Amino acid sequence: MKIVVLSDTHIPERASKIPDEIIHFLKNCDLIVHAGDLTDELVLNQLKSFGNLIAVKGNMDYLDLPRQRLFDAEGIRFGVYHGHGIYPRGDRKRLVEIALNLGVDVLLTGHTHRSDVYNGDALILNPGSATGAWGGGGGTGIPSFMVLDVKGNVITVDLYEIREKLIFRRFKFDV
Repeated sequence: MKIVVLSDTHIPERASKIPDEIIHFLKNCDLIVHAGDLTDELVLNQLKSFGNLIAVKGNMDYLDLPRQRLFDAEGIRFGVYHGHGIYPRGDRKRLVEIALNLGVDVLLTGHTHRSDVYNGDALILNPGSATGAWGGGGGTGIPSFMVLDVKGNVITVDLYEIREKLIFRRFKFDV
């Protein structure tokens, strides 16, 4: 199962559109997950037009979205939670606690505008900002996103950054 994971698009306030490099992947996946801060219903509808979408509310969202979502893929339990209210931002220990409290193997999160891959008592994945939008805690300014390939109990995580060209790092986990 191919899952595209996005977060922190902040369209139209801080960015004009989802990068074309991401659109290519949205057209060729089984599920899209947005970990919050879409900030506009047009973005929500655009993502829905590509297929199955799971989205949660971020601290900048006024959309009618849940604060967290749970789903299963290939027998692996996933949680989606934006991550606002965690201090310091993106604190791995606190995110693992949330994952364990939700009873999930993998927590997809956002809010920091910085990508992160952490494998502790739970796998914590933050794709960073899909548009490279600035955030209250900084951020890299580099658009980034993840593509997960879930097969059985193995998750392959491709973390993409959109620079002069599309670059990625690959991680593989047994969950």
